[in-house]
Amino acid sequence: MAAEPSAVTFDQGELRLIFGLYGRKVAGGEWRDYALDFLRDRAVFSIYRRSSEVPLYRVEKTPRLARKQGQYAAIAASGLILKRGADLARVLAALDRPLKIVR
Repeated sequence: MAAEPSAVTFDQGELRLIFGLYGRKVAGGEWRDYALDFLRDRAVFSIYRRSSEVPLYRVEKTPRLARKQGQYAAIAASGLILKRGADLARVLAALDRPLKIVR
């Protein structure tokens, strides 16, 4: 019987996709900081505008949901799930939309 891992992590390919988006948003001045959390049931990449605030967005990997809704989710600060699925690139696309000016 294989030992269960102590924490869920992002692999190198997943981190490459996440940091690609993160780098573009930092260069555009939208995002400024991030945090990584590796928990027993999920891995979380939190995105901040300022490090003293709550995260603007969270990218979560929850392997137990892989056969249901998909193991990846993009979640807004309010807790609203913006996108969920099995393809990380498609989930991240929900965060890669340009900002709109609201009048």
